[in-house]
Amino acid sequence: MFVVDTQIHIWLEETPDRPWVPGARERIRLNGHREDPFSYEEALELMDEAGVNRALILPPSWEGDRIDYALEACEAYPDRFGIMARIPQNKPAEGKAMLRDFAQNPHVKGTRLTFHRPIDRNWMIDGTNDWYWPVAEELRVPTMVHAPIWKRELGQIAEKHPELKIIIDHMGIMARCVDDSIGYWVSETADLAVHPNIYVKVSALPGYSTHPFPNNNIQKYVREMVDRMGPQRCFYGTDITRLLGHGITYTDTIEQFTKHWDFTPEELEWIMGRGISEVLNWPIEG
Repeated sequence: MFVVDTQIHIWLEETPDRPWVPGARERIRLNGHREDPFSYEEALELMDEAGVNRALILPPSWEGDRIDYALEACEAYPDRFGIMARIPQNKPAEGKAMLRDFAQNPHVKGTRLTFHRPIDRNWMIDGTNDWYWPVAEELRVPTMVHAPIWKRELGQIAEKHPELKIIIDHMGIMARCVDDSIGYWVSETADLAVHPNIYVKVSALPGYSTHPFPNNNIQKYVREMVDRMGPQRCFYGTDITRLLGHGITYTDTIEQFTKHWDFTPEELEWIMGRGISEVLNWPIEG
């Protein structure tokens, strides 16, 4: 089975020459990520141990909009890493230029937008991000979106821009919701299945359960998402640096689907790697 992790963060230590954004360490702690750097060499070692063929790097928000370290990883291991790049969402001229560059860069498979922090939460509805959608559609740039509270608005965008592929992070769950409280968010996201250009990452799942691994209490919500969206539109992912400090291994995140939960071999083929590879036009070799 070909396995693609649709979300990892890699980063270097903060230095005077590489400053983090203000308040970054507090957000890292709040979101459960470790503070120590996570290199692409360490990521690759863990991927090899678990049998992960590829990973998509989402440059972390605490480093701002830079993607230089992610590019370094891709240049060193082009068959193992791709980038969902950050852009300055509130700077249209700069953002448009970057999108056009990204569209020509084989390492950049798409972008990732966020609408969940105090600074960017309203950018989807106050006009700040309006410039982005038509440009990304024109350039055919797949777009991951973390916007738990703006589902109706995402549906409107998907309808207005039918050639734009929108991939929703973490089943659209609001941060720090766990156990049965995720049900509302999952159903709200699954309602967007009516839009054929919307896809969903069934990602970071152990973080949404207080029960011991394999977190069987939330399996029904993942099952609901796969049943309503279809396995072709649901993509495995880890956000692994949120899990390592909680006794969850990379292998665990795979076996949660393949050994502990009730998915068919055909469903697993799509969820674990084939679906995202087709959406990003990143062919599976062999």
